Amino acid sequence: MPKNAADPEEFGVLQSKRNATRYQILVQIAERQPAVNQQEIADAIGITAQAVSDYLQDLVEHGYVNKHGRGRYEVTKEGVDWLISQTDELRHFVQHVSEDVIGQVEIETAMATTEISEGETVSLTMQDGILRAMSGGTGSATAVAVTNAEAGQDVGITNFDGVVDYDLGSVTIVSIPRVQNGGSSAVDSNRIAEMAESHDLIAVGGVEAIAVAEATDLEPDIRFGSPSAVQEAAAKGLDILLLSSTELLSAHTDKLREQNLSYEVVDVADT
Repeated sequence: MPKNAADPEEFGVLQSKRNATRYQILVQIAERQPAVNQQEIADAIGITAQAVSDYLQDLVEHGYVNKHGRGRYEVTKEGVDWLISQTDELRHFVQHVSEDVIGQVEIETAMATTEISEGETVSLTMQDGILRAMSGGTGSATAVAVTNAEAGQDVGITNFDGVVDYDLGSVTIVSIPRVQNGGSSAVDSNRIAEMAESHDLIAVGGVEAIAVAEATDLEPDIRFGSPSAVQEAAAKGLDILLLSSTELLSAHTDKLREQNLSYEVVDVADT
């Protein structure tokens, strides 16, 4: 019976340097058992042979290792179970760092405007709502490429420095009455067509707004999920003409105010 069965929290391999050393020694024993040379373990993990001896005594007392005479040790079932649990903990931690920390925070994607090599410093700009990277670090914002790319391909970038210099977009909102109040027939289609020419994107929200776009021969760039899509497009420097049914108007303006984005509501009633 072990002297003191170890609690998983007490022996968490990520909790302290001591626990990490226990883990390494237990792995070394499992690889070398039953004949275990303490000096070889010491050399493998970078501690003294005396420290290995002390750790071995501790592992025996906790029931993770059995001693079968001088220099002969064997990992117990409890020791194997602990190794498995700690390995799973390490695997989950590495996955979290890889996917949630490194993958999501430090690496972004840009569009290459020139040929770019991995490890090269690139300049960043915002054009047509897309982050673009160009060979050479002379711009107001720079990063380091983590992939190779030809012009027109996506490229991974990290180690950002500076601020991408661009103006936020604005949103011109045309409120389209509900069908019972006239709907698409209550607005000046010619005026909307003229306004569309000076905007980067056309967005619609609601059936009445879609009817106006079709009557004006406009092909909407944003048709579904327009409040969030319009907000994102404006935040990336694009000017949007938004045709919105009156009942959806507040959903759009609330989204724009969240990011302090500029917008105006205009009247294009058919007179």
